Amino acid sequence: MSESSAEAAVEVAAAASSAVSAAGPASWRRAGVAGAAIGVVAAGAAAGVAVERLTVGRGMRRKARLALDSAGPYGALRGTPGKASADDGTELYYEVDEVETDDTLAPRRRRLFGRRAPAPVTVVFSHGYCLSQDSWHFQRAALRGVVRTVHWDQRSHGRSGRGVAQTEDGMPVTIDQLGRDLKAVVDAAAPEGPLVLVGHSMGGMTVMALADQYPELIRERVVGVALVGTSSGRLGEVNFGLPVAGVNAVRRVLPGVLKALGQRAELVERGRRATADLFAGIIKRYSFASRDVDPAVARFAERLIEGTPIDVVAEFYPAFTDHDKTAALARFAELPVLVLAGVKDLVTPSEHSEAIADLLPDAELVLVPDAGHLVMLEHPEAVTDRLADLLTRVGAVPAGATVGGYGSTSSTARRG
Repeated sequence: MSESSAEAAVEVAAAASSAVSAAGPASWRRAGVAGAAIGVVAAGAAAGVAVERLTVGRGMRRKARLALDSAGPYGALRGTPGKASADDGTELYYEVDEVETDDTLAPRRRRLFGRRAPAPVTVVFSHGYCLSQDSWHFQRAALRGVVRTVHWDQRSHGRSGRGVAQTEDGMPVTIDQLGRDLKAVVDAAAPEGPLVLVGHSMGGMTVMALADQYPELIRERVVGVALVGTSSGRLGEVNFGLPVAGVNAVRRVLPGVLKALGQRAELVERGRRATADLFAGIIKRYSFASRDVDPAVARFAERLIEGTPIDVVAEFYPAFTDHDKTAALARFAELPVLVLAGVKDLVTPSEHSEAIADLLPDAELVLVPDAGHLVMLEHPEAVTDRLADLLTRVGAVPAGATVGGYGSTSSTARRG
């Protein structure tokens, strides 16, 4: 690490320390335990980084990143753009991929039946925390042209605008707000016709919040649901692979630290760039479980997460502790539901998906071995295969349709 990089990292650490010191000596003691716990997480990543630094120069590492970015054109798929307005005025960006049809049949159908053809099924994809609509790259590529899809960026993520309620009114982000955001996107991008709702992690929570607040929409229009690597509540009990004592300390200290770092965003972004190798190791640990994930896919995940500003990370984090939409799952009881998770997910453990499936006994539960939190990128064939089956069951995709190739990011990936 260069001298300037080291200085930036030290300044970030100082900012975090000042956030804790403001709360007094007791918080310092807790921070010490929290720091040790976080050290357990960082140790493996740091060890790998240290070995890499001994053998690969900084310039070479930078060239390798650029090569991976160009070799893996992930996130490059684009559709017809649109914008929806949330109830607080936040601009929400979405894209639509239409079904490829024989346009010559439409006029004949209208003449025969005296009215326009019914609206097609629309599949709406909601992404997770610190990601964007591009995190569904493989599934989007596979379904492109086969079924109408909507991909959107959650507020303050991707191409959507910063949350107005957060930046102007100082309001905290809530999962309920995200549910209302999804309703705004549905109203704009798919105002009529049947819907299939697909959500990963925070996106799955968003789908649950939509169901909780708009039961009539679920009852009248939703024909299928897919919940991937998500949770209906009790996220405060997740240990993220940390020792018990350490995770308790982290829970107490982390919200204040994130808030303080969010207030010094420019400084923190310098530190993130300076310690990119270490962050890459941590991101990989919490995103994937396979040892042989395609390096270009791992780099793609880094870009998605690095693209989320630290103040946005800080804004959203408290919402997960308050999240509890277990009761809302009853809205899906009569629908075909896919519940899918990676067995080695450290962020939303597969036990949370099993708990959802227990409350929806008719749901299909798929646990993908050797998969982490970003299962749709790590084992896209497993996710797309089960999603395509769900879409066929609800009539969104004809039984004879061929879903396109979706690639494989590892040599051990297999159907869950």
